[in-house]
Amino acid sequence: MRSTRRGRRLIATALGLGLATAGLVPATANGATGTTGARAAERGADVPYTEYEAEDGTYKGTLLEAEPTRPFGHTNFATESSGRTSVRLGSTGDHIEFTSKNATNSIVVRNSIPDAPGGGGQEKTLSLYADGKFVQKVTLSSKHSWLYGSTDDPEGLTNRPGGDARRLFDESHALLKDSYPQGTKFRLQRDADDDAAFYVVDLVDLEQVAPPAAKPAECTSITEYGAKPDDGEDDTKAIQAAVTADQKGEIECVWIPAGRWRQEQKILTVDPKYPGSPYNQVGIRDVTIRGAGMWHSQLYTLTPPQDAGGINHPHEGNFGFDIDDNTQISDVAIFGSGTIRGGDGGQEGGVGLNGRFGKNTKIKNVWIEHANVAAWVGRDYSNIPDLWNPGDGLEFSGMRIRNTYADGVNFSNGTRNSTVSNSSFRNTGDDSLAVWANKYVKDPATDVGHDNTFTGNTVQLPWRANGIAVYGGHGNKIEKNLISDTMNYPGIMLATDHDPLPFSGQTLIADNGLYRTGGAFWGEQQEFGAITLFAQGQNIPGVTIRDTDIHDSTYDGIQFKSGGGATPDVKIDNVKISRSNNGAGIRAHGGARGNAALCDVTITDSADGDVLVEPGSQFAVKEGCATK
Repeated sequence: MRSTRRGRRLIATALGLGLATAGLVPATANGATGTTGARAAERGADVPYTEYEAEDGTYKGTLLEAEPTRPFGHTNFATESSGRTSVRLGSTGDHIEFTSKNATNSIVVRNSIPDAPGGGGQEKTLSLYADGKFVQKVTLSSKHSWLYGSTDDPEGLTNRPGGDARRLFDESHALLKDSYPQGTKFRLQRDADDDAAFYVVDLVDLEQVAPPAAKPAECTSITEYGAKPDDGEDDTKAIQAAVTADQKGEIECVWIPAGRWRQEQKILTVDPKYPGSPYNQVGIRDVTIRGAGMWHSQLYTLTPPQDAGGINHPHEGNFGFDIDDNTQISDVAIFGSGTIRGGDGGQEGGVGLNGRFGKNTKIKNVWIEHANVAAWVGRDYSNIPDLWNPGDGLEFSGMRIRNTYADGVNFSNGTRNSTVSNSSFRNTGDDSLAVWANKYVKDPATDVGHDNTFTGNTVQLPWRANGIAVYGGHGNKIEKNLISDTMNYPGIMLATDHDPLPFSGQTLIADNGLYRTGGAFWGEQQEFGAITLFAQGQNIPGVTIRDTDIHDSTYDGIQFKSGGGATPDVKIDNVKISRSNNGAGIRAHGGARGNAALCDVTITDSADGDVLVEPGSQFAVKEGCATK
């Protein structure tokens, strides 16, 4: 049973783990956002848009604020809101209004409108004004939101209305006809003909989108293979033909011009060489695909993956690209048709980018939305063994990943020496970023996920699981990221669940900012810290956590979770933890084993005390500056 706060404080005091003996120094609490100083300014992605929280402007409507424990899964809009607050527009004339800090010709609205009575979503409009003048209607949709059920099993939810709901928000985006200067007063207003039962507005992004890029001279357009933009017809054959031509060396580069291009089959290598495989899982290689910009060159699908038929694996879907080696993709958008992760007959949303990935693959400035997983890197060795080619030196940068039903980017199957940098993630349905050093590899002794780096990324609002996670491996780094508003799991987690290959060597968590992270899950019986180390069976050695700010955590700041393994010799250096709302600054569970050395750690305003080692724990916390 969960002990009371008073009991926990008494335990911490009895063990003598106060500020002086734990290597901590006094500090004042950070400000409301927790982002202070030059160090904070260097974290996160350098995104081209400016984000505006609905509640930070002026508004007429109802302010929604999360409860102290930020409960998830109970049709709770505030818990799923950025900053844990949003604004409900319930009546004609209700609005949010803010003044732009930058010129803009586009808008993204993170919002929630009701599902259709029988499920499947609906479209409604909201009115956009600039300096008091009507600009246009913004079309909002609930097609991709609203999952129902009380289970935390991701495969157990349904699209059929009934009972508690989660994944309440989605996003709508539009290019505007005109560009508006800095200082424009924008208003999103519910007019008389905006007739949804309610609108909840969480945030708005404004961006000055550059004009479409011109076709490089060396590239060949998909229009030369019969593709036509904006006509609603399937362009898959033309896109596949262009990619195949590039792969054969007949052209130098595939060009996707500005326009909306419908794609109803995944682009891969059409190769009958492997009849023993139940599905064609041969990816493309030696291909370069370029677009006119993610706002301009947009691939989309309308067919649910389970209805696509043909040559695609049902788990991986009917859109995007299957990649095996030496592929570059840049400046395009890939929009799926997913509505769920698993339930209702296995109607998964598919994967935007998947495959073995191999070497010399670079993915840059790609927007992926409404997929099950945005990018899954790796295939099991047993899947066509002679094509085994794990990701090595892979680079993702400038990614914009939104509103998935599972992971953002997962480095699996022995991925090594690879990076995700300067990318933004919002509303993923599992880990936004992960290294999973799984065992389904050619040689478990050497094919371990290692030396991967997640650096300079912005992660917001994962509606299930972690902001960033590492499961096994060595030499992996999590650096200079901003992570905020996880619904139910840590901002950063190192864990040995999912049966990975062991951790070894070093794992570095450095110079990150975590705000309003952690939460309760699995029937609300497990409370996770902002940073959690979970040695479920195997040990997690060699961990360093340094130069990091943890603010406004739902539960603990740093948590060592009970498990069968240990977390020995953890180093925690120059870490600031403020306002652990329903937990301790640092907590070791009763079943935790291992030890941590603290140096220059400051903890303030934690509900359950600064450092708390629960009864029965075999975990030791000590001052560790002498070994710095």
